[in-house]
Amino acid sequence: MQYFTFFFCVSAALLQTQNISPTHEVNIKNQTTDTVEVIQQVLHILFSTPVPYLSPGPYLVEYPYEYQFVINEPQKCEQEKPFVVLMVQVAPSNRAHRDVIRRTWGSENLVLDKVVKLFFLLGMQTGEDTQQVHEQLLQESKEHRDLIQSDFVDCYKNLTIKTMVMLEWLNLYCSTASYAMKIDSDTFLNVHNLVKMLLDAPKTNYMTGLVAYEAAVLRDPESKWYVPEDILPQSIYPPYTLGLGYILSLDLTEKLIEASRHIKALYIEDVYLGLCLHHLGIPPTDPPGYLYFSVFPVPYSPCEFSKVVVTTIESFIDRVWLWKNFKSQPKHC
Repeated sequence: MQYFTFFFCVSAALLQTQNISPTHEVNIKNQTTDTVEVIQQVLHILFSTPVPYLSPGPYLVEYPYEYQFVINEPQKCEQEKPFVVLMVQVAPSNRAHRDVIRRTWGSENLVLDKVVKLFFLLGMQTGEDTQQVHEQLLQESKEHRDLIQSDFVDCYKNLTIKTMVMLEWLNLYCSTASYAMKIDSDTFLNVHNLVKMLLDAPKTNYMTGLVAYEAAVLRDPESKWYVPEDILPQSIYPPYTLGLGYILSLDLTEKLIEASRHIKALYIEDVYLGLCLHHLGIPPTDPPGYLYFSVFPVPYSPCEFSKVVVTTIESFIDRVWLWKNFKSQPKHC
C-alpha cells in the first residue's frame, strides 16, 4: 500500500510540473526527468519484488500457484504417443524405489499393443544435501529421461500440490494420451490388467480406483488426517479414489485444474480431488473388479497377484524377486 501511495504522490507531482510557466523550461525538464526516473524505480519495485509468503495454515496448501518445472520431458508423449501414462510420486532422494520400479513393472512399455509410458514426479529436496541430490537427479535424468521435477517443497503435506502439478504437466505435455495413472512407489502394478481394463473403459469424465464412499471428516486433532470445521464444515466427504493408485481419462486434467480454482486446496490429496470432482458434478467410477485396487498388502502368490491391478507391498519384501517370480510362474488359480 505504501508503494501505491508513493506512486500516486509522485504522479501528482509530475502532473503539477506541466503547469509551471515557460520561463522555467530548463528546470521543468530536469524535474520531469528526475520524476520519471523515480516512477520507473517505483514500478520496478512493484513488479519485481516477490509477494511476501503467507502460509495458508496447517490444513491448506499453496495452490493454485505458478510452479515451474526444473527437470522436464516435454516431448516424450508427443514422440511416443502412449495409451496410458504412469505417474509415480516419489521423494527426490529415493533413487532406490525408482530403480526397483524401472526393473519391474515400470519396464513394461508395450502391453496388448498399447504404449505405456512411465514418469517419476518429484518436488524439491530440502536440507543440507539439497545440492548433492539435485546433481544426482540431473545425472539420473540424463540416464533415464523419465524424471519430472517441479519447484515446490517435496513433503507429505504438499502431496496435493504434487498431484495438481502432475495434472498441469499432463495437460501441458501429454494430453494426447488416453489415460494417466497416479501410483505410489511402494506398490505392485499389474500392467496387463491395467491396460486390459482401460480398453473397455469410458474415454471421458472417467476416474477410477478404490472408491471411498461416505467417509467421515475426522475431527480428532490427534489424527493424521484431522480437518477442522472452519476448513470443511460438512461431516462427510464426497466419493473419492484412494491415493495408492487411481486412473483418469486425460480430458479430466483441464477440468480438475479449473475446479481447483474454486475449491480451497486441502492437504489430503485424494480427498481434495474428490472435492474437485464433486464440484464438477462427476462421480468417480467403481472398477470392474472389486479386488483390482488393494490398499492393504495382498499376500503374494502368482494366482492372487494375477487378479489385481495394484496393491501395496510390505517393505521387507524383495520386489525385484517378486516381479521375476510373478512373470515366470503359471497363474493357475
